[in-house]
Amino acid sequence: MTPLDYGLYSASILIWGLSWICLHFQVGVVAPEVSIVWRYLIATPMMFALAIARGESLRYRLSDHAFFAGLGLTVFSMNYLLFYYAAMHVPSGLLSIQFTLAAIFNAALGAIFFRTRIQGRVVVGGLFGMAGVAAMFFPEVQGLRLDGGAVLGFMLGLLATLLFCGGNMISLAAQRRKLPMFATLAWAMTYGTALVAVVAFFKGATFTIDLRAPYLISLAYISLLGSFAGFAIYFTLLGRIGPARAGYSTVLYPVVALAASTVLEGYRWTPLAVAGLVSVMIGVFLVLRPRPA
Repeated sequence: MTPLDYGLYSASILIWGLSWICLHFQVGVVAPEVSIVWRYLIATPMMFALAIARGESLRYRLSDHAFFAGLGLTVFSMNYLLFYYAAMHVPSGLLSIQFTLAAIFNAALGAIFFRTRIQGRVVVGGLFGMAGVAAMFFPEVQGLRLDGGAVLGFMLGLLATLLFCGGNMISLAAQRRKLPMFATLAWAMTYGTALVAVVAFFKGATFTIDLRAPYLISLAYISLLGSFAGFAIYFTLLGRIGPARAGYSTVLYPVVALAASTVLEGYRWTPLAVAGLVSVMIGVFLVLRPRPA
């Protein structure tokens, strides 16, 4: 990895790690589907503007739009909706643990669809990371009862993670077709926003907005940084370092979220949480260290 890769990696982790904190302020008055629509109504025009500024075309063949729609379905709509619905049945800590499976899923899907070699140290590093995140969130999930609702929430979270990883593969395929990055993201966001708006309409959600400062500030952060900048950075990184290494960043988002919670919400680190952090850092070393000469 180059210094630029490390910079992109760090920026992605920081931006999306803090997004987990902002999501707390998005739930309540406004329906989840509507909040997703608002965030992408802000982010999508900015992505189109960036594509135009970089001289990227906005006119593509129907076959190219199939890639855009697939990316919109997997990354910019259904995975968000499923995570929101899963959170109605299981603690957010369990969803954080499930999302770390992206490190393993990305490596496996990359090998299946692009014949990328699965490196043992990346898999082992991913397992260290998953174990570490599980340890950090253990107090939140230890009392979970495995009833029908919990099983449903678990399955929804698992499917959401798989959709995200599937979207990673679609993005890689689009990049290999030489489709411009930011135009691809702009069109994908357009399709994703339209799909979520349709879901919101058929669910009878009211298209309203919470005018209180916490909602508006968190919406601005999630739209401008979490969606516009975050996805531009992540998918650039995905094309540069591959799905396995990029996927490990999902392990580090909860770590950043807990660090922010320590400052903002008074989160107290237990010995088990500290041990989990050490495990995550071991995983980071294994996944990101340079290949042997």
